[in-house]
Amino acid sequence: MSTVHLDNVEACVDHIIASVGNDIRIGLPLGMGKPPELTNALYQRVKGNPELSLTIATALTLEVPEPGEGIQKRFIGPFLARVFGDYAGFDYMRDLREGTVPDNIQVHEFFFKSGAMLNIDEAQQNYICTNYTHSVRDILNMGINVVAQMLGHRIRNGKSEYSMSCNPETTLDLLPRLLERKQQGEAIVIIGQVNEQLPFMVNDAIVDDTVLDVLVTNKQYNTTLFAPPNMPISTVDYMVGIHASTLIPDGGTLQLGIGSLCDAIAYGCDLRQNHCGHYKQLLSDIGATQRFGKLIDSIGGTGPFEHGLYGCSEMFVNAFYQLMRLNILRREVYDHEGLQRLLNQKKLNKTINSDDLFTLLEAGVIREKLSQQDLEFLLQFGFFKPGTRIQGDSIIPPHGEPIPNHLTQNHAAIARSCLGTQLLQARILHGGFFLGPPSFYQALRDLDDDSRNSINMTRISYMNALYGNEELKRLQRTNARFINTVFLAHALGAATSDGLDNGKVVSGVGGQYNFVAQAHELEDARSILMLKSTKEKSGTTRSNIVWNYGHTTIPRHLRDIYITEYGIADTRGKCDKEVAAAMVNIADSRFQAQLVASAVNSGKLPGNYQIPQAFRSNYPDKLEKMIQPYRDKHLFPAFPFGSDFTETELVVVQCLKAMQSKMSRKSNIFRAILRSVKNKQVPEHFTPYLQRVELDQPATIEDKIARAMMIKELENLKL
Repeated sequence: MSTVHLDNVEACVDHIIASVGNDIRIGLPLGMGKPPELTNALYQRVKGNPELSLTIATALTLEVPEPGEGIQKRFIGPFLARVFGDYAGFDYMRDLREGTVPDNIQVHEFFFKSGAMLNIDEAQQNYICTNYTHSVRDILNMGINVVAQMLGHRIRNGKSEYSMSCNPETTLDLLPRLLERKQQGEAIVIIGQVNEQLPFMVNDAIVDDTVLDVLVTNKQYNTTLFAPPNMPISTVDYMVGIHASTLIPDGGTLQLGIGSLCDAIAYGCDLRQNHCGHYKQLLSDIGATQRFGKLIDSIGGTGPFEHGLYGCSEMFVNAFYQLMRLNILRREVYDHEGLQRLLNQKKLNKTINSDDLFTLLEAGVIREKLSQQDLEFLLQFGFFKPGTRIQGDSIIPPHGEPIPNHLTQNHAAIARSCLGTQLLQARILHGGFFLGPPSFYQALRDLDDDSRNSINMTRISYMNALYGNEELKRLQRTNARFINTVFLAHALGAATSDGLDNGKVVSGVGGQYNFVAQAHELEDARSILMLKSTKEKSGTTRSNIVWNYGHTTIPRHLRDIYITEYGIADTRGKCDKEVAAAMVNIADSRFQAQLVASAVNSGKLPGNYQIPQAFRSNYPDKLEKMIQPYRDKHLFPAFPFGSDFTETELVVVQCLKAMQSKMSRKSNIFRAILRSVKNKQVPEHFTPYLQRVELDQPATIEDKIARAMMIKELENLKL
């Protein structure tokens, strides 16, 4: 059956209902890959017709943040409009928040934007708890009969090509199973909706359009991609990232999550690579070299990356692109077990020579008399020149006379006429999905062909699990570091990252458990879990390292390495006394005594235990003092990889942040009232900042107070 080409999502909805009937069960990709226009049209059609039913199976539905109220809204509103443009969003999410999803529609997600659904009972009740690698299995068990995916498009050699771009990860695992069901007579509809804004990713992400039942193409659907802006990197973020960067070995494998902590790791790697003197001095200043030097030397490093890193991550984030740009992410792997093994053994290298054919032959990768399969391998990876072919008992070079197909007897002639010069199809990153700021998408659109080909966006089962092609994965993933974020660490080594102790889901386990387990399954890998040592809640500072908690994401038997801004705790294979002591060492010192008391009361530390002197000064002001000399040298900027804020907005952000912390004190408000009454002359160069939040001509008393406070902050900045 040929693909149906449509230019209207309503017509596509008609096709869906005509094909599968009234019970529609649609699977949508995680994150950005959902087609919003088609999804909204389908949702509204079913919402308006109680004879239809709709089940939506997906994860991480992306919503434009609410701008808030008052001065915050005046600032955030225009910024959101600029960054998110005409991004449509999803009607089912708006109705979930309003509590108006009809009874004939159910929405199931296995991952939420962090904290977004905590107070939405329907979302909590319909949440499916599953590992990322098991999500395809669980979606299939729901009996989905429709899959819809947003696709990128390009024209190459006069022919249209389509790419799953940001989200091949679950679709590639789903398609074979769905096609089997179609062959058995089930009504299944596979849909692609084109958005020309999507970066075109190649390799496994390219989809054969004959697989699609429906392809929807209309310029009005080329809407703005969801692009969360770069967030500022704080001192705490930087200190966590710097410690993490010391545990990444040159020539190793890297997996990262999302957020400012992982951006801080990329910046730490940049310092290590390009400002190594400053990097090593900072490590000494913060005590990392003295306190954790043995661990760093044994599993990581502090020197430049001479061999580079290879990325293997469910999420391709901006931090990975920055590592590409900095020429740190450059270790090449190949998607062929025999070839990768020979490269690991250093029996081959990227430059091809005539002896390589004998090496491949001896290793059993190819045969004496080349088969068509052998030829395809040699062509794919560059051992043979394009155009070389087999005809009968002869090898036909692209230019020259036929050569008898026998490698040993005709080696010289084959090498002279057929041999290539360099290995092809190298990969520096395998990824499942991507999400990032607008500049990240533009960078992906602007990649040259070689860089684009070095990235393979592929199935989630490839990155997140070892089973299935396990030997190749082990050969590629040497010295792997799986680095993720949690919000609580337990003093005996467990971690919490996805839910609260009352059962409410904050986000979801996603692939975190997969990577932690994989770190224990690979011989030379380590799991690194990062967290900030404290959090602010209702004006109170609380420790993120706790004695125990009523919900666990990572069990304590999988404990490995933890990092806070104060250092590194290596807990793998350690006894409980050692684990508790190591976790106390990286806690904020305001909470260390309480943690020690809990450990002593539980019999996990001896009654006379004393925290080592080197770990008794874990205070935030000390970190600020340590980093300030480096900021004076223009290191550790708030936005090292660019900002979506204008220069004016960056100043306003600093003012608003300072104002927010002061507005809770009545004395500050009183002083602001006095300043507003005096109405002194304002420097002219303050005007753009005041105009940006409509405080240049305040009308209400609230605005006059806010204006006075903002002027004071502008004066403090000494612009």
